[in-house]
Amino acid sequence: MKQLGIFVLSLIFFSVSALAQSPVGKWQTVDDVTGKVRSTVEVYESGGKLYGVIRALHNRTADEDADPVCEVCPGSRKGKKVVGMIILSGLTKKGNEWSGGKILDPKNGKEYDCYLSMENADKLKLRGYIGFSMLGRTQYWNRLK
Repeated sequence: MKQLGIFVLSLIFFSVSALAQSPVGKWQTVDDVTGKVRSTVEVYESGGKLYGVIRALHNRTADEDADPVCEVCPGSRKGKKVVGMIILSGLTKKGNEWSGGKILDPKNGKEYDCYLSMENADKLKLRGYIGFSMLGRTQYWNRLK
């Protein structure tokens, strides 16, 4: 009976721990140069794949549009508002990371291959690249609490 109790408690602990390491939730993106928060992105799972939608923009400069439209985005996203736009799509879980998807940079309208992994429960590592993961850029997003 005691062993069964320990087993059940261990199962609960590991289940909660696994959920805490999920990328699903709201994240703040940080500008590489200024270190300021630039946006809030909500990452969600649908059909076994991860997606991310921009929910808010932050720390806009005087020369930046407060509610921009992406004129340089490809396809159906061209001319659409950046807030509400899906920028992360199609990532599937492979081991400890999510990969095989794309990320869109609404500043330049370019789409990149990407993967992401959890550094810890509150920090997400996201790498966008062209062709090979060595040819890319890594960003760290912080979980919004």
